[in-house]
Amino acid sequence: MPEIPDLANPGPPKCPLGPCHFHLLLAESHLAAKATLLGLTFRGFILILTFLVYTCYHMSRKPISIVKSRLHQNCSELIEPTNDTHVNDTTWCSWAPFDKDNYKELLGAVDNAFLVAYAIGMFISGIFGERLPIRYFLSAGMLLSGLFTSLLGLGYFWNIHMLWYFVLIQICNGLVQTTGWPSVVTCVGNWFGKGRRGLIMGIWNSHTSVGNILGSLIAGIWVNGQWGLSFIVPGIITAAMGIFIFLFLIEYPEDVDCSPPQHHSGPKEDLSNPEDPVNGLSSDRESSLDTGCNKEPSAQPAAISFLGALRIPGVIEFSLCLLFAKLVSYTFLYWLPLYIFNVAHFNAKEAGDLSTLFDVGGIIGGVMAGFISDYTSGSATTCCIMLILAAPMMFLYNYIGQSGMTSSIVMLIICGGLVNGPYALITTAVSADLGTHQSLKGNAKALSTVSAIIDGTGSIGAALGPLLAGLISPTGWNNVFYMLISADMLACLFLCRLVYKEILAWKASFNSGRGSSLALTHPR
Repeated sequence: MPEIPDLANPGPPKCPLGPCHFHLLLAESHLAAKATLLGLTFRGFILILTFLVYTCYHMSRKPISIVKSRLHQNCSELIEPTNDTHVNDTTWCSWAPFDKDNYKELLGAVDNAFLVAYAIGMFISGIFGERLPIRYFLSAGMLLSGLFTSLLGLGYFWNIHMLWYFVLIQICNGLVQTTGWPSVVTCVGNWFGKGRRGLIMGIWNSHTSVGNILGSLIAGIWVNGQWGLSFIVPGIITAAMGIFIFLFLIEYPEDVDCSPPQHHSGPKEDLSNPEDPVNGLSSDRESSLDTGCNKEPSAQPAAISFLGALRIPGVIEFSLCLLFAKLVSYTFLYWLPLYIFNVAHFNAKEAGDLSTLFDVGGIIGGVMAGFISDYTSGSATTCCIMLILAAPMMFLYNYIGQSGMTSSIVMLIICGGLVNGPYALITTAVSADLGTHQSLKGNAKALSTVSAIIDGTGSIGAALGPLLAGLISPTGWNNVFYMLISADMLACLFLCRLVYKEILAWKASFNSGRGSSLALTHPR
């Protein structure tokens, strides 16, 4: 017979309010922690993936600077084959059409074909990058970039000696490589908010130098033999990464039910950092929005216009600064191995390996610039100081840098840090900050256009630098360095207004803090 419950004395409830509420909060906290961990995992994956992507882009650009010393070299030190029918005994080992006395101008034309196409294409790619799926846009660009890089190397195996072939391939390669930068900056900006952005992107931007180093080392393996492989191998790696991107890239946090990052704080800014996975978890459940993966996808805002992006405060100044900063950086990128080859008299492989130290310095400089910018909240001032210090260091490197191996190593690392530090900061953290500026009211779709405008303007300088180096170097390497120092000083000039504004902001902040401390010390 079933037991009849005693209605008069029902006993204590099986789930009192206090313990039930506690268990509910515990369950919600557990779910929030899992969502936060999942969000951080996705963000780490995106950071590593985009790092590898742009490493491949720069790896495929570097071989041309290493192979230059093989296209025209001193053949008197080599043993001429008995079956060779070359009419000029001093250039029998060079590769026509670069066996003539004007080989520096011809090599400069090949460099310039890539860089001019890159500069023009960058302004267009930024617009397309906002309106096309990043995954398709980026993977197609990497596949085509791998193809055109390999075609440069196939010129060796196909025995092609026509200048127009190398120029045409470089134009095509320059156009398709513009798919890279707006895409990766936009993707990283979609996943990361403003907190510690300078340091994170300073470390992330080392992909430029890592790619240059890998490109130099890979090209150096075959440069003294079948130099066509110096292009083909990086091309195959780049194309393979394009396929990987197509399969695994996640464009937006909303695509995996994660929340978008907080690019700017509200009027009442929380003391906890929403980007910090430890300190960013406050008692408020809203604090999990920056990294959580439990929010419904939201509608994407409309893309910004080109003129609208130009109106964002600071875009024009940083763009013009980058024009001259990138002029210096890309002149080193394309001509440093040949400079070491001619001045220090190393062979092609040794010159290429030694030139990687400039990129090692670039990694250090990029991280330092990002850290200092985060700590001081002064991107323009950080860039300006590093550019000012770079000028005398370039002068010293030209005069004493080749006096010994130790001095050459030290000067290359220092010059690399001071030259590439501002370039790295502007193209990463500054571009992302301006692309998510408060005036856009949360519209992060401007990231692609803003980064393309800044890097596209800088690419004009990147095209001018190697071209001017090719034209000036026959008059002496000293004149090339004078040109680089002048460009460095011009880059500083365009930041003067922004530096002044940052100094005023620091002064106002100092006075405000001092006034608060005086009020606490001497209350009325």
